[in-house]
Amino acid sequence: MTDSKNTDTSPRKGIYLLPNLLTTGGLFAGFFAIVSSMNGHFEAAAVAIFVAMVFDGLDGRVARLTNTQSEFGAQYDSMSDMLSFGVAPSLVAYNWGLADLGKFGWLAAFIFVACAALRLARFNANLSVTDGRFFQGLASPAAAAIIAGMVWTGSIYEVDGDNIGYLVGLLTIVTGLLMVSNFRYHSFKDVNWRDRVSFLAILCVVLVFVVIAARPAEMLFGIFFIYACSGPVTTIRSVRKLKLEHVVGDTNDADFADELQERNDAVKVDEPDNEPRP
Repeated sequence: MTDSKNTDTSPRKGIYLLPNLLTTGGLFAGFFAIVSSMNGHFEAAAVAIFVAMVFDGLDGRVARLTNTQSEFGAQYDSMSDMLSFGVAPSLVAYNWGLADLGKFGWLAAFIFVACAALRLARFNANLSVTDGRFFQGLASPAAAAIIAGMVWTGSIYEVDGDNIGYLVGLLTIVTGLLMVSNFRYHSFKDVNWRDRVSFLAILCVVLVFVVIAARPAEMLFGIFFIYACSGPVTTIRSVRKLKLEHVVGDTNDADFADELQERNDAVKVDEPDNEPRP
């Protein structure tokens, strides 16, 4: 008689605890941001979105380090990102400075939510074919950080969001559209974090943390705002001639790579020959 325990090769059922626990932490932080903004606690709401970003950065890395990746975890992470970096930032912005603007206010918030959903869907669909060094469009956590940084900075300086409602709406719309654009953003995935660095590099990292800790709201808002502006600059520099498909529409990273190679080849051809003539 064959021992069923030795011949059972069916996959084990269940859910990995640690990475999904971190994902749940991010989901809770996003929900807490929504509730806090509804109660008028905008600073706490903004901080909660940044906390969700920390959890979002940890869950995937922990899953890879512990070899606990799963399809369930990937789908659960996408659902959590939609709430934390799509719904939560838009509602925080709406409650802070868009509620008194009527249709323009809630349409601006909806544009951000819709663009976040489209960004996440496109990312999941193109995960196996995109260039890992770059993001296609502004990543949803970075877009959420811009909105959260704006609200956090305004709350610290006691700025009434209703007084700058149209500026809040414009930034919300532009940030949302950047998510569904084809602008290329550095993903920093090609950085070798295990490589050795000089003592000066470690000192610079410490100084950066000190500066951010001294003025977290302003520094985080400024860092992510500059990162959002870097996408158009990187794209324009990487193509020989800017076309509509480089900004929006159907494209892939190979198009950028091909044009970048063509430009490099053209530069080599145009370079003067410095070798001595006979």
